Amino acid sequence: MKDLRISNPTDYNNVKELIYSAADQYGEKAAFVIKEKKDKEVNYINISYKKLLEDVNNYGTGLYCMNLKDKRVAVIGKNRYEWALAHVSNLVGGIVSVPLDKDLQLEELENSLIRSKADAIVFDTKLIDMIREIKKNGKTQIREYICMDKNDEFICVEEIRQKGEEALKNGNKDYINCEIDSNKVGVLLFTSGTTSQSKAVMLSQRNITSNIYALQCVEDIRSTDTNIAFLPFHHIFGSTCMVMMLSYGVRTVFPDGLKYIKQNMQEYKVSVFVGVPLLTEAMYKAIVKEVARQGKTELIKKATKVSNFLLKLHIDIRRKLFKQILDGLGGELRLVITGGAAADPVSITGFNDIGVTTLQGYGLSETSPVIVAECKKARRIGSVGFPMINDTVEIVNKDEDGIGEIRVKGPNVMLGYYEMPELTAETIKDGWLYTGDLGYHDKDGYLFLTGRRKNMIVLKNGKKVFPEEIESLINRLDLVEESIVFGLEDEQDKNDVMLTAKIVYDENAIKEKYEEKSEEELYNIVWEQIKELNTTFPRYKHIQKLIVSHEELIKTTTKKVKRQEEIKRIMSTNLN
Repeated sequence: MKDLRISNPTDYNNVKELIYSAADQYGEKAAFVIKEKKDKEVNYINISYKKLLEDVNNYGTGLYCMNLKDKRVAVIGKNRYEWALAHVSNLVGGIVSVPLDKDLQLEELENSLIRSKADAIVFDTKLIDMIREIKKNGKTQIREYICMDKNDEFICVEEIRQKGEEALKNGNKDYINCEIDSNKVGVLLFTSGTTSQSKAVMLSQRNITSNIYALQCVEDIRSTDTNIAFLPFHHIFGSTCMVMMLSYGVRTVFPDGLKYIKQNMQEYKVSVFVGVPLLTEAMYKAIVKEVARQGKTELIKKATKVSNFLLKLHIDIRRKLFKQILDGLGGELRLVITGGAAADPVSITGFNDIGVTTLQGYGLSETSPVIVAECKKARRIGSVGFPMINDTVEIVNKDEDGIGEIRVKGPNVMLGYYEMPELTAETIKDGWLYTGDLGYHDKDGYLFLTGRRKNMIVLKNGKKVFPEEIESLINRLDLVEESIVFGLEDEQDKNDVMLTAKIVYDENAIKEKYEEKSEEELYNIVWEQIKELNTTFPRYKHIQKLIVSHEELIKTTTKKVKRQEEIKRIMSTNLN
């Protein structure tokens, strides 16, 4: 395989080594920016790399003073500096970090704390009512409740940091001098799903830093970049990305919410971010709509043709030609990396056309997370790129089209599922992690995903249908916000299934183009468009039934559709 490296970074054994190195290299440079709002005044506080390390050592020493050395500390809340500080301090001190989804309901959160055997929890003030209830119930082994904000009821992060600072001044060096076992469990991470279905993935610090090393070798992220933390930190994609940005010397800022994306991009002059396809596609749709509103759609199409022709001659004028569009995104955006689900090639092509390099990657919580990714030297629309330099990726049990299950071997592969030895043995065999995802390699070695093995629909005639493939096309219809394709028992032949699509309307499209249409007329418009789409597929892939809705599909916090839960909802509400 061709050499894809653009740099040769240090291969750190653990996060402690990485954080100390970053503080040494980037010193007074801003690692994080905290926005404080008081009345109508907005104040920005820069946390330098040097200050971050000081905070980590002070706060971590405070944790040790609370007898949390070698214990497990859960972290829950929105993306903010205190979340990053708590998680990084856990890892630098050899404490097992247990990131939890802030959108968990009380029973699920309590169950996660019980299953993880967490000794302490660091939480956002917004979750204080649930924390009170959990403390009152007394079902967990939590003995320390740490709030991210100062309050009268619980000790807070800042108070622990101050106590640790005082202990350090008095000569307590236990935290600073601790030795990290890089191959032991460092992070205990719950996969998305219901309480009964979720798995607790055990990752070592070496798993995580090996993945960061591989990414640094091939991805063009720079110390001059500003990153906005869109991905939730409780997800491995978000937390690994956060630590990866620190390894590069990047400045990370926090979004005020999805409604304020454009404002935040302009406010901080964001140059790079990592996100899920739903986010990048929404941003691209907003660009397309604004161009159309200004009556410049044809002009942009012509300009794109010209710039793409010049690119073939190695002349790049995209950022000058599309300056007005880029200024709407803050003017500095140059790199977008998307993962977590298959991205729409239209939005990826669209961003690349205006001069924003947009790349796809693929991975799992079980692989810390990245397995393959596009990079500066290897891009192909529709693919997810080449394997990380320290991973081996194979396709096994191929069908006649070369499609089979993806398996991976490398230093980023998890230690296993916590207290689930049988499931671990089913997933990892002879060092190979079987992903459950299906795909194929093209002649040049690029990996293409076709769908999840468990989502694949097998028809009576043996033909296989990958719903994700059809959904990506349905989602491009102007009235469709999102969709799910599944097999419904055929009314004529109980041994077969008919392909069914449920679509969620794009409410903005209805307001802009179809406001006068009745529900029946809207249904007929979409159904005619899907029948037209059917003509582009072999007959066995034709959608035979359509369900419409104004209510969004059930999703995880990383915006993946919870397919089985959504299908259960459809069966109970639409088909009774």
